[in-house]
Amino acid sequence: MIATAIYNTGIQLYQAGVRLAAAMGKEKAVRWLKGRQDWRLRMQEAGVGSGPVVWIHAASLGEFEQGRPVLEAIREQFPAYKILLTFFSPSGYEVRKNYPGADYIFYLPLDTARNARDFLDMAKPALAIFIKYEFWYHFLTELHIRKIPTLLVSGIFRPGQVFFKGYGGMFRRLLQQLTHIFVQNEESLQLLEQIGLQQVSISGDTRFDRVAALLHETRTLPQVTQFAGEARLLVAGSTWPEDEQLLADWWLKNRPAGVKLIIAPHEIHESHIRSISNLFPDTITWSALSKGAVSDAGVLIIDNVGMLTTLYRYAHIAYVGGGFGKEGIHNILEPAVYGKPVLIGPEYSRYFEAVTLVALQGALVVAGAGDFTRYVQELLGQPAFYGHTAAVAGEYVAASKGATDKVLHYIQENRFLSRE
Repeated sequence: MIATAIYNTGIQLYQAGVRLAAAMGKEKAVRWLKGRQDWRLRMQEAGVGSGPVVWIHAASLGEFEQGRPVLEAIREQFPAYKILLTFFSPSGYEVRKNYPGADYIFYLPLDTARNARDFLDMAKPALAIFIKYEFWYHFLTELHIRKIPTLLVSGIFRPGQVFFKGYGGMFRRLLQQLTHIFVQNEESLQLLEQIGLQQVSISGDTRFDRVAALLHETRTLPQVTQFAGEARLLVAGSTWPEDEQLLADWWLKNRPAGVKLIIAPHEIHESHIRSISNLFPDTITWSALSKGAVSDAGVLIIDNVGMLTTLYRYAHIAYVGGGFGKEGIHNILEPAVYGKPVLIGPEYSRYFEAVTLVALQGALVVAGAGDFTRYVQELLGQPAFYGHTAAVAGEYVAASKGATDKVLHYIQENRFLSRE
């Protein structure tokens, strides 16, 4: 009871903090609050619960893309069920609120006992699926009370997490309430077995299935071809200010001939786009290029979202941001699937796919502008080195597919859903 009271207090303090941030004009906080207003009425008006439902929850955009193969497989194999998709973060909801693969898309209400009861009273899901993490106490407890099968897909666990601490009893109980936990690797399996969990199996990471599907997509970006001309492209995705400074240092001092740069930053608000432009002498934004602007700029700044997975297709070399800050690197599989050598910063140890790809030499770690310059020169000037690094990246993704099939087999085997 004490732990629950502390948790509830923490949830209320979090909401108060979001309200304060919204009052200060923080756009994400404003969207977080606005998106949850009148959620009961909006779910009711949308008809949620009027037919059989599968509820899939993703924290943000990355988790959505990770769980997307499972969502789309369920939709294909069990067409009688409506898909209810929820997000915690605006960065997921705002990008995918019109995603045609789900029937209903909402923000997840704040995790209170009443909200959990009301949400499940309305949705009445036959099956609930949480992607990677997001262990909301009241929602998971209410699902358990109602005996609704609940799966965690592509889970990843590390020794420092609360589940493995002496004070983490409440969260260990949440894991015990899950019907099944699909984890990405052996370390996660062993950690969970050590705290007594039996309903765990290694499925791998559904992100491999998602990125593998990118190879079959037909979307093209003719503006990128126009921008590149005869130059080879270095595409830098999900960048943060530390990454952008690194790129600027390289660009201004050591830019090779015949190379152009595309930067797709993680944050695209106006002031950030302006700060990137100030680092480089010759930039153009995607918005301007798309409106027909003519420029001989060497740097293209992407000032919208949803393009990065396609942009990597045009890269000769990819750089994935986040590796110089507490954020950690972003998704290196998106460029790797196309057989592109990947450069990353040094903060990657929490991501097993990055650790593996670095060990295989399909990803190269840069500690600063010197490393960056050296690797770019070697990749551009040594075809054998480029070919080996590129091949390793593509083969690693191709060999790691199959997690979605394991999840679907479990759902079918346990007859959680009906094909009728």
